[in-house]
Amino acid sequence: MDTPVLSGELVVLRPIRADDADAMWDMVNDPEGRRLTGTSATFARGQVDTWCATVADREGRQDWAITRGTDEYLGEIVLNEIDPHDSNANLRLALRPGQRGRGFGSEGIALVLAHAFGEAPDGLGLHRVSLDVLSINPRARMLYESLGFVVEGRLRESHRDGDFWCDAIVMAILEDDYRAGPNPPA
Repeated sequence: MDTPVLSGELVVLRPIRADDADAMWDMVNDPEGRRLTGTSATFARGQVDTWCATVADREGRQDWAITRGTDEYLGEIVLNEIDPHDSNANLRLALRPGQRGRGFGSEGIALVLAHAFGEAPDGLGLHRVSLDVLSINPRARMLYESLGFVVEGRLRESHRDGDFWCDAIVMAILEDDYRAGPNPPA
């Protein structure tokens, strides 16, 4: 499954490439980003290099670098766990330090949802896109809700936040929600 280039007003989403490894290395080592996304795994530099060089060839996922139309890697947005039989996928977003709160994630998600719910051959024709957001990240939750995601449940105290626990909030958007949303596609 080829990952297409998706273009908006603020961002261009392009497939992740080997030369994104330096910027991705910075992102996966950002303490605040790791905290907000619940990332507990640690990565060796070689793992990041290999991931960037090979992720485009992995089945069941599409990984994009968020850029401003240049080669500058601002973060990543991913549709993974793509299930063609049940027509659903999981969405994940991570931005580099200094890139949060600037509208890049919002537009990136909107572009990916248009692709996810779009009809073949250009779109994936999905029925449902889901995600998890931590309760310690209300800004992200508000962003997802503004784009049409609905809270479906809560995994109570499923993640550590330092010495404390936080919940994972399960959210999803269905194709009908997307088409009836505040900015339905033309």
